[in-house]
Amino acid sequence: MLVLSTEMELFCSPSHKRVLFEALVETICIITDFTRKGQHIFITGLRKLNCILGANPLYYSYGIADYFFEAFMANTLNLPVGIENFEEIRQLGFYYIDKTRLIEQLLQGWGKVTLFTRPRRFGKTLNMSMLKSFFEIGADKTLFDGLYISGNKELCAEYMGKYPVIFLSLKGVDGLDFTTARRMLCAILKNELDRHYYLKTSDALTDEDRTLFGKMLQGNDDNIEDSIRMLSKLLFKHFGQKVVILIDEYDVPLDKAFQNGYYKEMVSLIRGLFGQALKTNEFLQFAVLTGCLRISKESIFTGLNNFKVMSITDSRFDEQFGFTDIEVRRLLSDYGMDSHFDEIKEWYDGYHFGRADVYCPWDVINHVDHLRDDSNAKPQTYWINSSGNSLVRRLINRADSSTKDEIERLIAGEAIEKVIRLDLTYDEIENSIDNIWSVLFTTGYLTKIGEVKLPDSESYAYKLVIPNKEVREVFVLQIQEWFKAVVANENDTMKLLSRAILDKDEQQIARQLNIVMGRMISILDTKAPDDMKENFYHGLLLGLLRGSNPDWLIKSNRESGDGFSDILIKPEDPDAGIIIEVKYAKEIKGLDAACDAAMAQIKDKRYDEALRDEDRCDILAYGIAFCRKRCRVVGEKL
Repeated sequence: MLVLSTEMELFCSPSHKRVLFEALVETICIITDFTRKGQHIFITGLRKLNCILGANPLYYSYGIADYFFEAFMANTLNLPVGIENFEEIRQLGFYYIDKTRLIEQLLQGWGKVTLFTRPRRFGKTLNMSMLKSFFEIGADKTLFDGLYISGNKELCAEYMGKYPVIFLSLKGVDGLDFTTARRMLCAILKNELDRHYYLKTSDALTDEDRTLFGKMLQGNDDNIEDSIRMLSKLLFKHFGQKVVILIDEYDVPLDKAFQNGYYKEMVSLIRGLFGQALKTNEFLQFAVLTGCLRISKESIFTGLNNFKVMSITDSRFDEQFGFTDIEVRRLLSDYGMDSHFDEIKEWYDGYHFGRADVYCPWDVINHVDHLRDDSNAKPQTYWINSSGNSLVRRLINRADSSTKDEIERLIAGEAIEKVIRLDLTYDEIENSIDNIWSVLFTTGYLTKIGEVKLPDSESYAYKLVIPNKEVREVFVLQIQEWFKAVVANENDTMKLLSRAILDKDEQQIARQLNIVMGRMISILDTKAPDDMKENFYHGLLLGLLRGSNPDWLIKSNRESGDGFSDILIKPEDPDAGIIIEVKYAKEIKGLDAACDAAMAQIKDKRYDEALRDEDRCDILAYGIAFCRKRCRVVGEKL
C-alpha cells in the first residue's frame, strides 16, 4: 500500500487523494473480509470496488480499479473446467472472460428468432445461461456487476430481469431408438416445467390452466409438440409479459437420430415442437437457439419468418464465442503463465469466425488448469477427447485419389479450395464427399482463411486449412487407424511382400511397397527434419512387415554389433535372418545413393552379429530408401 501511496503523490491532486485513500481503506476491509469469510466475499467486494472506481472516468484513468482487481485476483480464482452455468461461475467466484457484449449486440440487432452455429466446446451453453440470468424475472442483477453490459445503464434498465424465460438444453436427447430419445426429451421438458412449479398455484391462471399444468408436470399430456408454446402461454398469463425462449444444442437430437436410424421420426417431432414454439406462438418475445450445424430451413423451420442465422462466417457476434488473443494473454498473465502463450496459440488458436481469430475456450481453460498443477505440462488434445471424430473417419474412408491428395496437403499445412454448403440436413451429409467437407468446416475441423471467386460464376469457394496442431492430430490419428485397417485387408499384397523378402526379390519388394504407399494417405509433416521423416518411413515399414507374416519375430532398433539396427526379423526358419536399414532421400534421384548408404551401414556396424549369435547363418540384408510415395530396394546375402 505504501508504493501505491507514493504513486498517488505523483499523479493525484490533494482533492483526489482523499477519495483514493478511502478506496484503499475499503480495499483493506475487503481483504479482511476475505481472510475471515472466504474467497467469495473477497471477489464480490472487489467487483463492487471496481464498479465504484470504474464509474468515474478520472479514477479509472489512473487504472486504480483494474490494479486492485488484478492484483488480488491473479492466480487465486479457480478455473471453470466443465462449468457451463453462468450463475454458478459468478456466485462462486470462478474466473470468467466477459462475453456480456453478446446481450447488447443481440438487442441492438433485434430478431424474433436467432440461431448461432458454432463448433462444440466454444461457449454456447455458457452464453445461453448468461442470457437466462440477464433476462429472467427475479434474476440476481449483481451477477453482472463489473461486466461490460453493466456499463449500458439504459439497456439494463429496460431489459434486465424483465421476462419469463424458458431454457432448454437438448444435448442430452439421445437413445438407440426413437422411443428412448423421445422419453429423454420429455424428461428435459419436465425439468423446465418443474422450474416453473409456482404456476400450479398461480392466481393469474384459470382452474383449467392449473389442471393442464398439473397434467404436464405429471407427464400425462401426450401433446409434446405443443408443450413449449403452452408453457409460454401460462407464463404470459402469470407475469403479463411475453416469453424469452432459449434452446441450446438444438441439433443434437437430430445428430443422434441420424446415427441410430430414426432420423425421420425425430425430424417430425422437432419440426412440430419448434413450429408451435417459434412460428405460431403469440406469447413469444424472442428466441435464441444454438447448435453446430445450420439444419436447412426446409427441414425443421418451414414457414418461420424473421429467422436470423449467425454462422461462423458472419462477422456479427464473431468474438462472443471463443477467446480472442487479448483474452488469452490476459488469462495467462493473471495466472503468471505468459511464457506459455506461444504453445497455446500453436495448439488451440487458428479458428476464424467472421473477421475474428479465436481460440477454442475448452482447450485453453483445460490447459491452463493443467499448468496450475504442473508447470511443465504439455499441451493435450482436450477438444478431441470431448468430441466424436466420426466425420474425419467418414471422409478418410470415402477418400478417392483426389481427396487423399487434399488431405495430405491439409496435413502439410497447405490450403485447399472448397465450395461450402452452410445449410444441410443430417441425412444429406453422406450424399457426397463435398457435403462432408462442408460439415468438417462448420464443426471446427477446418477453418476459412480466404475466398476465391469461381470462374464464370458469381459464387466463391472457401480456402480451408486445419486450424491448429490439436486438430491436425485428429486427422493423423484417424489416418493411422484407417491405414491399419487397410493393411489388415491387403492379404494378397502382404503375402507377396513377405515372399519377396524371403526370395531376395528387390523389384517385387519395391513394387508392393509402392502399391501400398500409393493407396495410403501420407501423414508425413513436410516441415519436419529429415531424421523425423526417416522415422515415419521406419514406422510405416514396421507396420507393414508385422502385418505381412504373423509367424515372424520382428524387432525394432535392436542393439547389434556396434549400433542399433532399424529392423531385425527372425523368420520361422531357425537358420534365416533378415536385416533392414531404412533411409530417406530428399529427391527421387537420391534413392540409389541412400540404398548404398544403408547397406554400407549394415556392414560397417555389423548388424548381423545378433542373428549370428543365435546361430542364424542364412542372413539377408536390405537397404530400403524412401522419397514421398516411392521407394528403392537393394538386397544382399551376408
